[in-house]
Amino acid sequence: MLKYALIFLVISLLAGAIGFTGISNVARRISLVLFGLFFLGFLLLIGFALLVDRAIESSLLPAATLILPS
Repeated sequence: MLKYALIFLVISLLAGAIGFTGISNVARRISLVLFGLFFLGFLLLIGFALLVDRAIESSLLPAATLILPS
């Protein structure tokens, strides 16, 4: 997905340099949408990895450390 975002960004830049502003605007919007989707997916994966790490870490604690001294 990031690859396609970069491809559309290059198309947008080239079309803008040549003077095709309509094509440049469409390619730029497509590039921004694809990059946004990629970034959201990346953030979701980071959040999921943190949740899994916490679950594994808490399951490896010995039972004695879970009892608080009174």
